[in-house]
Amino acid sequence: MASSLDTEAAGQHDKVGSSYAIAATAHEVDTDSWQQVGLLLVIGFNCAYVLSFSNLMMVPLGWGWGVTCLLLVGAAAWYANWLLAGLHVVGGHRFIRYRDLMGFVFGRKMYYITWFLQFIHLILGNMGFILLGGRALKAIHAEVSSSHSPARLQWFIAATGAIYFVFAYFVPTISAMRNWLATSAALTVAYDVALLAILLKDGKSNKQKDYGVHGSQAERVFGAFGAVVAILVCNTSGLLPEIQSTLRKPVVPNMRRALLLQYTAGAAVYYGISVAGYWAYGAPVSEYLPSQLSGPSWVIVLINGTAFLQSIVSQHLFTVPVHEALDTQLQRLDEGMFSRYNLGRRLLARGLVFAVNALVTALFPFMGDFVNLFGSFALFPLTFIFPSMLVLKIEGKAAGRWSRIWHWGIIVVSSVLSVVTTAAAIRLVVHNASVYHFFADM
Repeated sequence: MASSLDTEAAGQHDKVGSSYAIAATAHEVDTDSWQQVGLLLVIGFNCAYVLSFSNLMMVPLGWGWGVTCLLLVGAAAWYANWLLAGLHVVGGHRFIRYRDLMGFVFGRKMYYITWFLQFIHLILGNMGFILLGGRALKAIHAEVSSSHSPARLQWFIAATGAIYFVFAYFVPTISAMRNWLATSAALTVAYDVALLAILLKDGKSNKQKDYGVHGSQAERVFGAFGAVVAILVCNTSGLLPEIQSTLRKPVVPNMRRALLLQYTAGAAVYYGISVAGYWAYGAPVSEYLPSQLSGPSWVIVLINGTAFLQSIVSQHLFTVPVHEALDTQLQRLDEGMFSRYNLGRRLLARGLVFAVNALVTALFPFMGDFVNLFGSFALFPLTFIFPSMLVLKIEGKAAGRWSRIWHWGIIVVSSVLSVVTTAAAIRLVVHNASVYHFFADM
């Protein structure tokens, strides 16, 4: 099968008439405003994962280190993405895929390394979305059902996978999501406001709060590094060139404007909920926040329902690069996305992706641990190491001494953190694998 690196090398361009050389793709390029992309980022990162961040980010660190790491990791991710956005056009080529950029600068080996890191992270991230969606549906069922034997989590995971598939099939590209942004934004506001209101009420009524970091010394250390990974996951995706590809020119300033929106308005919301959840419940805060909320059933149903519906749009943003790769290889690029031939090919491709993801998620319902594992393994290189490598390679001897020291420092520190956090994530996966069984009903 030909890679997108081969396609780009063959000089096949898209149809937008750009002055840049752009690799062939089945998806839209150079069509969206920075406001649209910025709103998409804000909505995408304020997804159902937010409901787990109080437990994942704050509990292992406590107040002092927790707030410090939120600010430092968030600022570092902002800078790294700002840097990568400036590398979207190199040598007269506009790189619509991260792997194409790495392959162009460093050769075929780096193309495939980037492809592996990106796709394993995105696929496992999608499994995490499916798990969270399944838990939301199960929570709704528990509130409205009179049955004393609620349905197993696996049924809700299967339903979530099917719904995600339908959306991805009929809304095939990032640009096509524009018609859903207003609805998704309204859903985001609805569950964020309801969630914050209950957290404020519960926090005021909870007089015995424990903010201590518990466990043995080893558990606290590994837990802290796991929290750093979770903070990184909530701030970056490892697919910035793919998102930037949809932007109209000037692509670099427009992408940086969109990032400004994400790391100000967007971060204020997902950080705010994470901190509020920890403030309300302390160290015992649940890994799925709605399960701990007080209040009437209709409010719990509202929060879980809106979070689930919003996740349908959010998960699509973080899976589109996988779909784009399959669409570009399997579909006829000279026909529209909704031609009969391309609809058939897309049915098979999307069906395969979501069937496998839903099955694996049902098999390992503690999939969040695997997301952390590959987040530490993949996101540190994609977010921090590769952009600095690109700057050093592209600038070469023209880079000043302090610039070289700065970027080599980023590479070394990020590499160490990647190794340590991966070890912490493996430890957690091994522990949970010994506790839970296949198809566990969690």
